Amino acid sequence: MNEVTMIGVDLAKSVFQAHGATATGEPVFRKKLSRGQFLKFLSEQSSCVVAMEACASSHYWGREIMKLGHEVRLIPPIYVKPFVKRQKNDANDAEAIAEAAVRPTMRFVPVKSAEQQSRSMVFKTRDLFVRQRNAIINALRGHLMEYGIVAPPGLTFVKKLAEQIEDPESDLSPIVVELSRLHLDQLSTITDKIVVIERRLKDEAKTDPETIRLQTAPGVGPVSAMAIKAFSPPLEGFKRGRDFAAWLGLVPVQKSTGGRQILGRTSKMGQRDIRRLLIIGAMTRIRW
Repeated sequence: MNEVTMIGVDLAKSVFQAHGATATGEPVFRKKLSRGQFLKFLSEQSSCVVAMEACASSHYWGREIMKLGHEVRLIPPIYVKPFVKRQKNDANDAEAIAEAAVRPTMRFVPVKSAEQQSRSMVFKTRDLFVRQRNAIINALRGHLMEYGIVAPPGLTFVKKLAEQIEDPESDLSPIVVELSRLHLDQLSTITDKIVVIERRLKDEAKTDPETIRLQTAPGVGPVSAMAIKAFSPPLEGFKRGRDFAAWLGLVPVQKSTGGRQILGRTSKMGQRDIRRLLIIGAMTRIRW
C-alpha cells in the first residue's frame, strides 16, 4: 500500500484542495475539502509533511496542523509557480506545492507564533493610520490650494494651514471653513491613535532584551527594533549581516550572464516594513 509522506494543500477561504503523494512523488489522492473538514481529514492521516504556500492564513493553519503531529513547510508562492503544469487550478496548484516542497534546495518560511503575528498587527495598524493621516493632509492641502492657501507637504505644516483657516480676514466661505475643521478634527483623532500605538511599541521595546540590543545599532530606534522582532525570522538563521540585508531586499538585482557580472537597482525583494524603517533611520543618521 502506498504510504502518503507529503500532502500539498492549496489554501482558500472556504474550499481547500489537498494532494497526497508518496516519497517517490507518486500521487495517492486528490481531495477537495471544506473548511470544517480540513483539520478532521488531516487528523486521520499518519504523520507526514504538509506543505502550503505562505499566504495570509497559512501561519494559523500551520500552527493548527503541527498540533496534529505533522511537519509543516511554508513555501513562498513565487517558488511554487515554476512547478504548476499548464493551466492554473486548485488541483494543479496543490500538486505543484507538493512537488516544490520535496526539492532539496527549496527555501521555506518559518511558521510564526500567535504572539509574533499580534506584534505585526500593531505595525500594520500604525501603517494604516499613518496612510490615512497623510491622505487627509493632502486632501486638505488640495482643497485650500483652490483658495490660494499653500503649505508644504507633511504634518509639520498643518498648524500653518489651521491658522489661515481660522484667520477672520481670510476670504474663505463658511462652508469651506466648516469642512476644513472636519478635516482637522479627523486628523487630530488619527494622530492621537498613532501616538498611543507608538507609546505601546516603545514601552515593549524597553523590556525585551533583544530589542534593547538592536537599539545599540546606529539609526535603529524602538519602532525599528520592534519591527525586526515582529516581522523577521529568528536572527540566528542568518550567518552574517549581508544575509539579513539580502533577505530585506537591500541588494542589487543580478542579471549576470556568460561570466560577466551585471548588477542593477536595489531589488526590494524582501520585507517592506523593516526595509523602510531602516532606510529612514539611516537617512536620519546621515543628515544629523
